[in-house]
Amino acid sequence: MNRNEPAQLTHDERLANCHIISERLHRTYGEQVLAIGVYGSMARGTDAPFSDIEMFCVLRNTDEKADECSYEWSMGSWKAEVDVRTADTLLHEAAVVEGEWPLTHGPYFHVLSLYDPEQFFPRLRKTAESVSPMEFKLAIEEVLVGEIMELVGKLRNAGMQDNFAYLPYLAMQMAHNGAMLIGLHNCKRFTTGALVMPEALTMPDRPAGFDQLAELVMSGCLNDPPRTVAVCESFWDGLETWAFKHDYIIHIRRFPF
Repeated sequence: MNRNEPAQLTHDERLANCHIISERLHRTYGEQVLAIGVYGSMARGTDAPFSDIEMFCVLRNTDEKADECSYEWSMGSWKAEVDVRTADTLLHEAAVVEGEWPLTHGPYFHVLSLYDPEQFFPRLRKTAESVSPMEFKLAIEEVLVGEIMELVGKLRNAGMQDNFAYLPYLAMQMAHNGAMLIGLHNCKRFTTGALVMPEALTMPDRPAGFDQLAELVMSGCLNDPPRTVAVCESFWDGLETWAFKHDYIIHIRRFPF
């Protein structure tokens, strides 16, 4: 029986599969293809033996609605994902800053080109690099209010209701969103989801309390409810001071409408 599970591949073996995928994309989309590239760990040259394949297939802009989609499949021993997008769609996505920007936008900066005769991928990178500081500020404020302040409310409810099983999840979510804030504040991207916490700890101007929260989460020692709550509350206190220092708005005096 064939086993369906990740198998070890070398970088060159994985790259050979990328070229096979590229050939099939050319046959499927023909002259619509503007560019094809690989992103993720393969593009950075940091792929590990069990890494998957992530690719862009960029279609030319036309007056007709393009068949944009994402293919994600397993070939038994390896997995691949191909995002089929028009050039305009990718350029628009690259220019958007949202809360997960430090984790999600790496693909727009680092693409291993397999086919790009019109130099689309350098244009994509330039677009991603041209975002205004105000866009980062707005994204930071959205994370502060829309994510972390909401998590603090849930944390306090969990403590009052003795729902201690919920606390580890809340602590992990607070640490993750704290790392996103630090990445946004420094306009820096994380190389991979596996290194969000360690890389955030190397960035400057971190809110007080983040280091202790990140270290607690990375240690996995989240079975002490009073300590977990205290560390999370300390981080929230540090965030309020940090936000005031950098003019990030958490509280407003009037309704926004």
